[in-house]
Amino acid sequence: MAIPIRFVDVDRSETWSKYSKGLCDSCVAHCCTMPCEVKLPDLIRLQLVDTFEAENEEPKQIAKRLTKAGVVEHFNFKNSIFTLARGRGGDCYFLDGKTRRCTVYEQRPSTCRTHPQVGPNPGYCPYEPKSKR
Repeated sequence: MAIPIRFVDVDRSETWSKYSKGLCDSCVAHCCTMPCEVKLPDLIRLQLVDTFEAENEEPKQIAKRLTKAGVVEHFNFKNSIFTLARGRGGDCYFLDGKTRRCTVYEQRPSTCRTHPQVGPNPGYCPYEPKSKR
């Protein structure tokens, strides 16, 4: 099924396409430019925090260390939610700039695992074919 080519604005979900299986294979990964909020279990799965540290350190201290390391760009103290850092062009810290594929796919955070079923526009994604660029 051909997807019509149109302007996609990540910040305007009305420009997004209805998600279908296999769509990610030909996409430029716009979803990987959106802020990615994670919790401590995600950081453990990503091997950025070990279980001992998670059980014995305050989330604030973990956030401080990961911010200094350039992995986290923001920490919500009230809800203990970490926002992963983004690189040049707003890409996720874990997105390969050339292949436009996730470098930690098997360990990816819950936010990524549930997208686009859960998110700002459930069932839709900011799809743009690689060939359009």
